[in-house]
Amino acid sequence: MIRISTIFIAICMVLVAASLGFVLYSVAGISGPESAIVALTALTFLILYNAVSMRLRDRSDVGGQIADLSRGTADLARQVAEFGRRLAAVEGRVVSANSAGADRMQGMAGEINELGVLVKQLAASVASHEDLLALDAAPVAPVAPRSEPLRAAEPPPPVTVVPQPPPMPAAATTRSGSQLLGAVKSAIEENRLDIYLQPMVTLPQRKVRYYEAMSRLRDERDQVLAADDFIAVAEAGGVIGRIDHMVMLRCVQVLRRLMVRNKDVGVFCNVSAATLASPASFTQCLDFLEANRALAPSLVLEFKQETFRNLGPTESENLAALAQRGYRFSIDHVSDLRIEPRELADRGVRFIKAPAALLLDARQSATTDIDPSDLSDLLGRYGIDLIAEKIEGERAVVDLLDYDVRFGQGFLFAPPRPLRPEGASATAEAPQTRPQDLNGASTSALTSAMEQPPRATGNAALARRAVGPG
Repeated sequence: MIRISTIFIAICMVLVAASLGFVLYSVAGISGPESAIVALTALTFLILYNAVSMRLRDRSDVGGQIADLSRGTADLARQVAEFGRRLAAVEGRVVSANSAGADRMQGMAGEINELGVLVKQLAASVASHEDLLALDAAPVAPVAPRSEPLRAAEPPPPVTVVPQPPPMPAAATTRSGSQLLGAVKSAIEENRLDIYLQPMVTLPQRKVRYYEAMSRLRDERDQVLAADDFIAVAEAGGVIGRIDHMVMLRCVQVLRRLMVRNKDVGVFCNVSAATLASPASFTQCLDFLEANRALAPSLVLEFKQETFRNLGPTESENLAALAQRGYRFSIDHVSDLRIEPRELADRGVRFIKAPAALLLDARQSATTDIDPSDLSDLLGRYGIDLIAEKIEGERAVVDLLDYDVRFGQGFLFAPPRPLRPEGASATAEAPQTRPQDLNGASTSALTSAMEQPPRATGNAALARRAVGPG
């Protein structure tokens, strides 16, 4: 419908044009046709002017409406974003509450399980003490009188809380170098090489995270040769490469078995400096490690601190070849704390094992640039974990926790345990029960190198302290 204002304007324009024509005809004396032409021309001009004015006015109105729509859209977008933020905050609080509740339930279940294990250990310890008391109370057969006076009976030795390693026959120490080398070669030829596993646990949870594989040889009389007894002779005799290759093979077998139960477990495998420097021995080991490259994240190659300090061009090149294949390195036999973490991290070192006594020695602060209590944090900045080894007492654990040490290894947690002869299981041989083993961590609980020591946290820690002195 045409608006009334538009009709009124049209009438006005017609009247103006007609008045103009009439004035020209009556006043100016112009003829009728000419006055009509002037009137039509004026009417046309007025119509065009009105049309242009209306178009401009409509365009400004449309622009204002578009601006209003844009402002409304922006306000709506801000409101939607605010609603999304509030919704995300609510979802985060709900997820956090659910996670906290699950963690609390899991922690309570773990504490209950730990208390159950500790009660069983306490019962076993009490039963063993009762057996010892029964043996002490048994009647003793009369002994023939002697001329010399009898000394007073000595009290029984106190029960220790440190798990003892299984008894192993000591190798003969009177052999000459040639005889010992012959025994080593014979053991290699007849495959009399045994692997012992000692766990490395997290602190303070004491959860098994890694195992260190230790090699032992048995001679023809089945006497055990420890690594310190035969390594130097094997290096001098040129057979250490074969030993390292056999140890790597056993470590890979053990690692595959362990990873069936736990994907996060790892094995430390010791490698000799002579193998790293020998082209033939290293090539053999490198080919084997290349074939098992999928296990590189879990197989840690361990070298002595002296080896890293005396790397030559060949050793450095071979070490880099291992690092390129994804293998990580560890340093043991640490004799001092003069460590360059940046250089070691660049070479692929991810673990450093230092004796607990060395870390806790107050004299080390005067011989190193950093205090031992800050060493773990310094190494952590370069991706290197510090492992305290040779821990034999609870007091050392407490002190090491103040040093922020994350991993520990030693007889306090578990001694090295031999694998079964078939090498298909990491279960250790159970030693005979001895009075020294009757403590909070009983011998039966340590018969397997794969079993994890119970955690000592919260109420379970109180129960462990109550059991320990028993």
